Amino acid sequence: MTSVTPAAVQIERVTSPEGFDRAFAVRVEVFVDEQQVPIELERDDRDDTSVHFLAVRDGEVVGTVRMYEDPPGEAHLGRLAVRASARTGGVGRVLVDAVETESRALGLRRVVLSAQLQAMGFYERLGYTAYGPVYDDAGIPHRDMAKELGP
Repeated sequence: MTSVTPAAVQIERVTSPEGFDRAFAVRVEVFVDEQQVPIELERDDRDDTSVHFLAVRDGEVVGTVRMYEDPPGEAHLGRLAVRASARTGGVGRVLVDAVETESRALGLRRVVLSAQLQAMGFYERLGYTAYGPVYDDAGIPHRDMAKELGP
């Protein structure tokens, strides 16, 4: 498997229904097909009001993430999904960077997320800190994490 360098990945903001369909296809592949999350839980009312980003390499969407403000003043990072073939070399980090950059541009100073326990190390390496108890989300153990954004 070839590794991905962040320079080889372009981030695109979703601005059309077709762009959302491309993002959702990655989410279905990762969450529904791989992790067995029921399809009816994967799409929710936050999708219509979130900012969605795509990670694109050589014309192929290899990852996606969404963000929304909730509670006021805080960004919520969610639905981060990277295709299995692109899980090394920084695709996830570039997607998190896109959310943090957008959050700063909106004047938000904190990013929160609900991390699968197996992904906590990834977020910790990016400066996120866990808080609160472990809980079940769609049959997968999760824990909340947060990062304060500097100016």
